Amino acid sequence: MTSSHPLNKTDLNTARGIAALIDHTLLKPEATRDDIVGLCNEARECGFATVCVNPSWVKLAAATLARSSVGVATVTGFPLGAHKTPTKILEAEQALRDGATEIDMVLNIGSLRSGDFTFVGTEIGRIALVVHAQRARLKVILETCLLTFDEKVIACRLAAEAGADFVKTSTGFAASGATESDVRLMRETVGPKLGVKAAGGIRTLDQLHAMVAAGANRIGTSSGVSILRELAPEAHLVASNTQSSH
Repeated sequence: MTSSHPLNKTDLNTARGIAALIDHTLLKPEATRDDIVGLCNEARECGFATVCVNPSWVKLAAATLARSSVGVATVTGFPLGAHKTPTKILEAEQALRDGATEIDMVLNIGSLRSGDFTFVGTEIGRIALVVHAQRARLKVILETCLLTFDEKVIACRLAAEAGADFVKTSTGFAASGATESDVRLMRETVGPKLGVKAAGGIRTLDQLHAMVAAGANRIGTSSGVSILRELAPEAHLVASNTQSSH
């Protein structure tokens, strides 16, 4: 289900256009049922692309967002990427049954850094088959702060060759998150046909603009509501009683 999701720069001047780039994210382990419902209500009100939640919350999120245009993303092999491949596949299969429309998997970072590129590519490909069979999208998280320049390039190429729909910078749980230079490198490596998701540490409208300018066409952030509120002329698109859960 590869899609380039081409960027429309004029959309960056409107809250609706900005919102369509955002995966509204809550992956904190202490998140409660009420927090997840609140996240979903924010996403529906603001028109975000998806909510991104932990696997145990996918079914609740899918039910809460039923009959809305907001997708449900979840994570697999998160946050270390060190799960065995059958475990990652089972996680993805269950999430898809529960209503996920996008899977953000962490690649096996240790195997990549060990030079076991065949294993890394094969694992991504096996999960891509599972995800695409349900007409969902697969994003591959590289955890760029742990990789060298060459490893980032190799990871992007492996993800593209294995059939991923997006490459993604970070889990948000490592030492640092997205950087403009990493996003630019990822976009240059995968070209226009794959999505590039910047995630980790993006909290302001200026940061979002910088990541999009570098080549991102999806943004993972827990600060989506506050980012939209920076666009005062479009503030009516965000409910006055909406509060961020994170």
